[in-house]
Amino acid sequence: MSMSDFNRKKPSFEIENDNSEARVVYGRNPVRELLENGKPVDRIIVKRGEYDGSISLIVAKARERGIAVSEADIRKLDAYSDGGRHQGVVAFLAPMQFLSIKELIADTSAKNEVPFYLILDGIEDPQNLGAILRSAECAGANGVILPKHHCAPLSPSACKASAGAVEYIPIAKVTNLTRAIEELKDAGLWIYGADADGEHYASVDLSGPAAFVLGSEGHGISRLVRENCDKIISLPLHGKINSLNVSAAAAVILYAAEASRNK
Repeated sequence: MSMSDFNRKKPSFEIENDNSEARVVYGRNPVRELLENGKPVDRIIVKRGEYDGSISLIVAKARERGIAVSEADIRKLDAYSDGGRHQGVVAFLAPMQFLSIKELIADTSAKNEVPFYLILDGIEDPQNLGAILRSAECAGANGVILPKHHCAPLSPSACKASAGAVEYIPIAKVTNLTRAIEELKDAGLWIYGADADGEHYASVDLSGPAAFVLGSEGHGISRLVRENCDKIISLPLHGKINSLNVSAAAAVILYAAEASRNK
């Protein structure tokens, strides 16, 4: 049994290209918030003839910022959204840039913050990925580390579930999680793996420079990654269900770490 079974703003559409992702954001509130927060929007498409209510405000704000606005029929907008939930507007953003481990650590150091990272080992469900990113951002994590392979993509549904966390939390993508963990250890971080047979999470001091590893929904943390963790921690399961959804487990662990760090 694996404990690993255990949105502040916008969705996006992933196109892998080395260290970046081209993105699409859809929905009236997400697009409006992008514009109000000064995010780098390349262009906006609205449903042909739909300039009522909030769409008119979006168009006005885009033009105020010098962003190109064009019209398209609903089929084109449907093609860019998850289940046609675009509400008549789609925005195209600049590609997402991912960090290396060295860059992630430097980014945290530049903010004079104690490293607090989340490592995701084989998360397969985009909804879980998005929910975890949301919890990480809300809990004050300095970054999330993802493998380039064997990981759910930052698809529209993942980014929608993140409620915009992808726009705020630094994300590193690495080829080899074991090597990434070695780099983190060399930088002075303690690595905690979350699995069913570890120490009760509440009995462990989770303060200080740390990274927390969560494994896949079905298999938990992979063997090599687990062997490179400094300590395994666990959430108690007292009910008749023998596992938590991984996004729920992530939220508990992240806030346990947040509490330890802010005592």
